[in-house]
Amino acid sequence: MMNKKIAEKLKTLPNSSGVYIMLDNSGEIIYVGKARVLKNRVRQYFQNSDKPIKVQAMVAKIEDFRYIITQNEVDALILENNLIKKHKPYYNILLKDDKNYAYIRIDMKEDFPRLELTRKLKSDGAKYFGPFMQGISVREVIDIVNAAYPVRGCKKTLPQSRVQRPCLNYHIGRCLAPCSGEVSREEYHAILDKVVEFLKGNDSDVRKVLEKKMTDSAEALDFESAISYRKHLEALDKLVRDSITALPRDLSAEIFELRARGDKCVVGVLSIRSGKMVGGDNYEIADFESGESLPSFIAEYYESAEFVPKKIIVKEDERGLIQEYLGEIGSKCRVEIPQKGVLKKLLDMAGENAENYLNRLLGERAEALKYEEAMKEVGVALGIAPPSRVECYDISNISGTLKVSSMVVFINGKKAPAEYRRFRIKTVEGSDDFACMAETLSRRVEKYKEQDPSFSQKPDLIVVDGGKGQLSSAYSIICEKGFDTAMVGLAKREELLFKPNESEPIVMSKKSAGLMMLQRIRDEAHRFAITYHRKLRADNMTRSVLSEIPGIGKVKIDILYKAFKSVDALSKAKVEEISSVKGISKKDAENVFEYFHAKD
Repeated sequence: MMNKKIAEKLKTLPNSSGVYIMLDNSGEIIYVGKARVLKNRVRQYFQNSDKPIKVQAMVAKIEDFRYIITQNEVDALILENNLIKKHKPYYNILLKDDKNYAYIRIDMKEDFPRLELTRKLKSDGAKYFGPFMQGISVREVIDIVNAAYPVRGCKKTLPQSRVQRPCLNYHIGRCLAPCSGEVSREEYHAILDKVVEFLKGNDSDVRKVLEKKMTDSAEALDFESAISYRKHLEALDKLVRDSITALPRDLSAEIFELRARGDKCVVGVLSIRSGKMVGGDNYEIADFESGESLPSFIAEYYESAEFVPKKIIVKEDERGLIQEYLGEIGSKCRVEIPQKGVLKKLLDMAGENAENYLNRLLGERAEALKYEEAMKEVGVALGIAPPSRVECYDISNISGTLKVSSMVVFINGKKAPAEYRRFRIKTVEGSDDFACMAETLSRRVEKYKEQDPSFSQKPDLIVVDGGKGQLSSAYSIICEKGFDTAMVGLAKREELLFKPNESEPIVMSKKSAGLMMLQRIRDEAHRFAITYHRKLRADNMTRSVLSEIPGIGKVKIDILYKAFKSVDALSKAKVEEISSVKGISKKDAENVFEYFHAKD
């Protein structure tokens, strides 16, 4: 409910354009907005109507507001943007995240430059290509370049005072080895000029090179390499399919289309660079007024952008306002509203992408409501508040060997893989799942108490895979460590819930959303533990095989495994390739080669 100060101010709001500033109880600016008519726009916040959750949260914190009258909307847009930039209000995060798009950087001033992935543009004289947005992987582009042209990928500072031995990439034709003096600066830059042409949009030479390498590999019966080049060609085809053939090759443009439904609003963005689609993305706007949102969004979008294209394409009849704003900030960009042709098709495509993302947001909301209902059921069954963060633990071993445990985390009903953790059991002898669970939880709690960032969040509920025995062992550790949190055991066979210190199980309906959510979390913990266990078994088998080779001990096994990734790849390597790995001598390489080829 609004306070008296706000109620009185609302009566005096003018019918002018301007900027309004929302303040919290400490006088801090929490939101800045622009309005065509201040009186109408500001009043909307305090009316009894459905509003987005983020707007409701903001309005609940508003204790006062100010406003500044401007001569026109353009001035309001400029002032709004300047105030946002100066004060960085909490609720002015229009974009869905603070991502920086990827670019490829090449410093042509260097003698032997490499391709670098960067997310920041600098005025350092280097060439930058991009941005590469959603839908196009910049690493995939770099892989295509490396497959076609032998430019270096290492991070060494070149040239160096002492000539070095060429690495594995030189022996397989993936690098010209400037570190060893095998190529001159002029020869290297001639290759790099072809790379630059490709990154500018000319893909014909890259295609010819990859097709020839694929054919040559197939004729030499090197089918593995041939398949690799074919995959690079397929990736190139995907890149080229995004080419807009009806546009001039030097055209750069951004397409914006807004879609809204209910209290959700999304802007779809497509980017064209040198006549090619280089990606697109969708952004949710937290607080919107359909007729006013797009100009504000575009102003904020280009406030943090390093590059403004030649054209901006929009559908909304806000061209004049956007054009005036861009003129005020010194941009020569032209704003267009296409009625037909390829630009109109692109505008429709941006709208379809925004609509698709909007549907997903609405679906996620429905999913969130299902989770909320499920966790309410769990809370009622266990006599606790509906949990938000749920952690689940599982143990995996075979006959007591390679014992591991997993910790998976669900937050608001969704997997949180970045929070997952896995443990190698260190103190338990033989097959004792109870003791393994006790060790796992003990280590988890200790990490929390040590303020380890990886374990800093405390769960609302811990789920252990098992019945009374497993739960009792786990709960005793929690109590001993003073880690006050709710816990439940989920027994597999009957799918019964067990609470600590209670002999009778809790029976939830098999159709219960709460039980199904707990089962899903339990199954994910089991999958994660099994996956880790299999990986350790595979690593052990690999190391076991390599340990049979004379002169190859644990350290060299680690070196070879890191360089070749698998025993199969190592078995196909030549002596020169193996000996090029730092830490592996010529004699070691001969022993490895002899081991795999003795029966040939």
